[in-house]
Amino acid sequence: MSFRFTTAGESHGPGLVTIVEGLPAGLELDRETLDSDMARRQLGHGRGGRMKIETDQVEIRAGVRHGFTMGGPVAALVANRDYKNWDERMNPWPIEGEIPPVTMPRPGHADLVGMWKYKHDDLRPILERASARETAARVAAGAIARAFLTAVGVTVRSHVTQIGSVVAPERDDLKIDDFEGVDDDPVRCLDSETSAAMVEEINVLRKKNESLGGTFEVRVFGLVPGLGGHISWEDRLDGRLAQAICSIQSIKGVSIGQAWDVAGRPGSAAHDEIFHSEERGYYRETNHAGGLEGGMTNGMPLSVRAAIKPISTMTKPLRSVDTATKEPAQAHKERTDSTVVPAAAVVGEAMICLALVKTYREKFGGDHMDDVLAAIDAYKERIGWR
Repeated sequence: MSFRFTTAGESHGPGLVTIVEGLPAGLELDRETLDSDMARRQLGHGRGGRMKIETDQVEIRAGVRHGFTMGGPVAALVANRDYKNWDERMNPWPIEGEIPPVTMPRPGHADLVGMWKYKHDDLRPILERASARETAARVAAGAIARAFLTAVGVTVRSHVTQIGSVVAPERDDLKIDDFEGVDDDPVRCLDSETSAAMVEEINVLRKKNESLGGTFEVRVFGLVPGLGGHISWEDRLDGRLAQAICSIQSIKGVSIGQAWDVAGRPGSAAHDEIFHSEERGYYRETNHAGGLEGGMTNGMPLSVRAAIKPISTMTKPLRSVDTATKEPAQAHKERTDSTVVPAAAVVGEAMICLALVKTYREKFGGDHMDDVLAAIDAYKERIGWR
């Protein structure tokens, strides 16, 4: 069963669109739940002025009737409220007069290479699509995908583990309940002392006109074993998850489980030993592998970690070159955030949701949610999964 999604739209255009294809009929969607995910993407200490303008909501335009999917593609729109201030610069149709081109590319951004690639003499067409504003459409698609995962008993959560130089204590024992209230924290960190230090780090560096990167973790609970595959490189779930996360703007690294830690350990301290009891069936006492072995889920909670670089649009621009004159210049400056790590973690959840729904659809198929649930139950019975 094929499952895919795509997005369209620009940062300051009329809106962002996503189309999600391959969902079964009979999947219940809740408007408030979808909008809740959109609101979570806008959270986090260190966000900029754009978040004061936008109040993102998901407008379903196709594929849903009376709260249930019909089996066809689901189309959703996230309007850009700020478009009214950019109508001339981003109007789809010709306008009277000329708009001055943007010609000072930002180091670390898609600006310069995009100009070369698409033969533009103006950065605007590049920076508009390359902007992380596009992730609003991904979160809308991910919220729809999350509804499917919730229906099959899967829970996806995230938390921030580092902002700048401040690192949260390592937690290998996290359960679903530990994430209660994470969205109420100013930086979505699970440790209150670390959270306060992260806020202070943001405040100090913001005054110095700096931007900050960091790391976050997405954890997934309730996955059945055997999602993904070892037969083909395209089937290996760790590869799919890494691609999904690294496709997010500014992400520079991803790891599954304790990847960088186990790289320096002997094998006896790196792998998760297997046990069995009548009460629990097969189980592990550790989860160094982060829920994946041989490209497949193994029944343990999935752990995906990501590193995101500092935002490349800075309040004190870096040195660049004016592409019109080839003379030294300061890089282009627009509204920006000091850090987006808390929001990036929510985008990470969305991308993980989308990647996991694809594997569920491939493995269990089904034209209606009842067919999907019956197939999952039959599989669990066959392998004795509890």
